[in-house]
Amino acid sequence: MAKSAPQSPSQQIDARIEELGDWRGETLGRLRALIKEAEPNVVEEWKWRGVPVWYHEGMICTGETYKSAVKMTFAKGAFLPDPSRLFNASLDGNTRRAIDFHEGEKINEKALKALVRAAVALNKSKAKK
Repeated sequence: MAKSAPQSPSQQIDARIEELGDWRGETLGRLRALIKEAEPNVVEEWKWRGVPVWYHEGMICTGETYKSAVKMTFAKGAFLPDPSRLFNASLDGNTRRAIDFHEGEKINEKALKALVRAAVALNKSKAKK
């Protein structure tokens, strides 16, 4: 019996979005598109048994799905400017910050893309040192 070729991280993320089949899949798909719009050279990975992770010169963020939320965790969120106050979860940590998206909530796309760009800029500044 022939083994099928392993899926790429992007294919695994596609499959996860399709598998969810509800508002969480739609939300994760939209967040993914916004990340790619903000940073076209982003690299997608599939880590920790099923979590999409986006990188550019370091980790930008993850996209976890739960029953009642899609959580976008920024690896260095505590160091990012957030004038639109998108961060609403994991606020007490020293490094990470997260945004929980719930069913029916509108995504502030402009502010989210600015946050992704800020994360990439931070990664680039750390990579040069």
